[in-house]
Amino acid sequence: MMALDPHDGFMAAEDIELESGVGPIFKVAPVELEFPIAADFVAAQVANDVLILALSNGRILRFDLNRPQDIDDIDLPKKPSEIGVIQRMFLDPTASHLLICTSIGENYYLHSQSKSPRPLGRLRGVSIESVAWNPALPTASTREILIGASDGNIYETFIEMSNEFYKKEVKHLKNLHKLPDGPVTGLWVDSLQGKSDLRRVMIATQSRLFHLAGKIGHANDGSGSVYTRLFEAEQPVIHEISRASTGPDSCLVVSPDAPESPNYDIQEPERAFAWLSSQGVYHGKLICSPTDQTLGTKVFAESKMISKSHVINSEALTKRITASEPISDIALTQWHIIYLIGGRIVTVNRLTGQIISEHDVLGLNQKPIGLAADLQKNTFWLCTSQEIYEIEVKDESRDIWKIMMGSQQFDVAMQHARTQEQRETVAASYADYLAKKGSWMEAASLYSRSNRPFEDVALRLIDENQPDALREFLLSKLAVMTKSSVMQRIMIASWLVETFMAKLNSLEDTIVTQADLSDSLNTTESKRLLGNTRKEYQEFVKTYKNDLDKKTVYAVISSHGREEELLFYANTIQDYEYVLSYWVQREKWSEVLNVLKKQNDPDTFYRYSTVLLTNTPLEAVEILMRHADLKPRNLIPALLEYNRKVAGEPIAQNQAIRYLNYVVHQLNSKDTAIHNTLISMYASHPSKDEAGLLSYLQGQGDEPRYDPDFALRQCIQHHRTLSCVHIYTSMGQYLQAVDLALSHNEVELAAVIADRPMSNPSLRKRLWLAVARKVISQSSGIKEAIEFLKRCELLRIEDLIPFFPDFVVIDDFREEICDALEEYSRSIDSLKKEMDESSLTASNIKLDIAALDQRYAIVEPGEKCYVCVLPLLSRQFFVFPCQHAFHSDCMGRKVLEQAGVGKSSRIRELQVQIHKGMVTGAKREAVVAELDSLVASACILCSDFAIKRIDEPFVEEGEADEWAL
Repeated sequence: MMALDPHDGFMAAEDIELESGVGPIFKVAPVELEFPIAADFVAAQVANDVLILALSNGRILRFDLNRPQDIDDIDLPKKPSEIGVIQRMFLDPTASHLLICTSIGENYYLHSQSKSPRPLGRLRGVSIESVAWNPALPTASTREILIGASDGNIYETFIEMSNEFYKKEVKHLKNLHKLPDGPVTGLWVDSLQGKSDLRRVMIATQSRLFHLAGKIGHANDGSGSVYTRLFEAEQPVIHEISRASTGPDSCLVVSPDAPESPNYDIQEPERAFAWLSSQGVYHGKLICSPTDQTLGTKVFAESKMISKSHVINSEALTKRITASEPISDIALTQWHIIYLIGGRIVTVNRLTGQIISEHDVLGLNQKPIGLAADLQKNTFWLCTSQEIYEIEVKDESRDIWKIMMGSQQFDVAMQHARTQEQRETVAASYADYLAKKGSWMEAASLYSRSNRPFEDVALRLIDENQPDALREFLLSKLAVMTKSSVMQRIMIASWLVETFMAKLNSLEDTIVTQADLSDSLNTTESKRLLGNTRKEYQEFVKTYKNDLDKKTVYAVISSHGREEELLFYANTIQDYEYVLSYWVQREKWSEVLNVLKKQNDPDTFYRYSTVLLTNTPLEAVEILMRHADLKPRNLIPALLEYNRKVAGEPIAQNQAIRYLNYVVHQLNSKDTAIHNTLISMYASHPSKDEAGLLSYLQGQGDEPRYDPDFALRQCIQHHRTLSCVHIYTSMGQYLQAVDLALSHNEVELAAVIADRPMSNPSLRKRLWLAVARKVISQSSGIKEAIEFLKRCELLRIEDLIPFFPDFVVIDDFREEICDALEEYSRSIDSLKKEMDESSLTASNIKLDIAALDQRYAIVEPGEKCYVCVLPLLSRQFFVFPCQHAFHSDCMGRKVLEQAGVGKSSRIRELQVQIHKGMVTGAKREAVVAELDSLVASACILCSDFAIKRIDEPFVEEGEADEWAL
């Protein structure tokens, strides 16, 4: 590598090694084209993959490089002997418009949709040296374009294709300016900041380069010109070199459109320009801001000159270039300048001035015509008199990151770095640069993304006493570290907690110190830093809470005494157990309740319910009632403890009873333990009012969910009489209930209970007798007692007489006795009537029994058995009052089928005794009578036998045909 001369304005290149990719950047290869005639090229242009060649015989060949076999062969309207040889051609970037210029000043226009060039009469005699196409790149017409002539004139014209003979192609032509220093060798126009009315014009001559920027007009002056306003109103910025008596061809070129590459995703690069002059190549960026007159000054201030001597004297050349060999043409790629020197192609990196490659491509008898660049397709071509070469550019931006890094353009270098290693290298270099300038915070962030060892950077920041930068480095390193590096992330995160705590303590100490020293010292800045640091810590905890070890963080923060930060971390990781424990130990009950409101873990409520109910019962119960998913059984110990401590408070203020009532009535709990607990609290309360307990017991209905035995013991123990009575009643122990009610003089309640067993008159009467004894014993008057006892219709006056005192005079209840005697008389008369009716019924039954022996039935000769359908008189039979008749054996068979096991066994046993003659005489008659009574006890078709056959089908299997209609 070589160092460039300081006057060239380039960076030293000793530390930059280019060509780091695989293979060369530039390669020159001939293009194989099949021409219809022998090639003798005099001019060539390439744009939008269209190659146009001009032959010395006046013919023009138009190729589509994607289909090289398709050739348009176009002839000029006149022969070269009449109009001269084609000297130059100008093709717009879209390949839609072509200007053809001959040696004697004849100019023609050819549109891409046409094969007949049209002469430009208004431009006849104008020797065109350069053209600036419209930046909007129209295709139907050229719209306003600039033309530079060899006599220094600059024209504005508007050309459009016309198929009508009488219509001219040139709509208007305006001479804008004339330069005194010879031919206008280069023109360029572009729009600034995307605004069509704000344009830049660059004009090149042999010795001067002009930069003009401003607004154009709207062609309202009648001439059709839009550039007149710009040329008249704006003053150009001029870059001038000393004139040379003889010099190379001058030209102005610009870089092509940026290729579609990931390298330009972040920011599209600005175009570059290059001006070839006698001193060398002057190049720079076509920056677009500011848009005022200072733009040209800024463009030229940032531009550089690559002298011809720098190129021809370079030791990188394998073949020396003589000073007499001119630079005949140049072209610009994105990052390089292509020189055409004699018969060689030399490429130079325009950022460093370093020669990248050289190609000796021209053979004998070949004359170079010039270089052509396709601005839209990013292709580059060398045209000679006999052959066309393509200059292939491969991956030319691969070393740009290194060049930019060497020139300390780190942001641009980062944009062009492709691999992770390259980006890390740029970051390391940028961080070193910032560290030298003292910008430690920015440097720390970059170090985290560099390939510098972690421990080296950390130790350097510690040695330089840069705690803030160290914290920034650790944060940035943690952000880029992979999730798989678990231990490394935990250690860095823990270290960050330590740095945050130290920073917060330091800021607080500073604020206190400033306040102690003087009230006039401004502590606002320190307080602002403290707030920002605290917010930064909170964001860090939220982002990296999964990378923090809980025990370590608690220990670190506690050692610094940072209560707020400690609680923030605990809340962030939802360690509410720790937060609750913290506030409970400090008896900050409002804080405890605030934390508890955010809880959903039932175990937390169970664990802290006792202490909360003791200290903040109302708020605690409010929170508990919001969580219907809790198991109230687990809260019973806390509720009992609370109830024990507040035993003297009114029931309405007892929060335990309130919560249990909510569980019972709102949550409809069926847990017996809950109900028993509520009964125990009601019963044990020192108040004598049983309204709450009694209301609860009555609300339980016929299927109480409490344990009656437990409830009864509690009520008896605490003398809850009415409740005991209710429980006895619900258990069906009416005697005990009535006795208990009466023992406490609750006569009305006892009467209500006595009426409960309506289905058991004897028990009801017994209960009412107990009530009667109490009523009579307490009654001041016999009349009132008897009126009260009339509520039960089971009581008689004779039942009540034993309860009256011996000294009671019979006159006091004579009417009742008379009523009772009359009732008895009516009862005796009714009984006599019933006895007479019974005697008559018995007599009728005797007559019916006597008539049974004389009953008969008429059997017709043709009558059949209802079972076998054979003549009934063929053998022994039975006839029933219902007129159904059966053979005795058929009847016996049917009875056996339907009779029970015992009856069937007995019938078979009797049949065996008769058939085998096991019995004789009177005994046989008894057996026969018993058998007949078993078999013929009822008709099998209309008695209980028929009912038992209800599930049998009417039509049995095999009888379907007989029942068919």
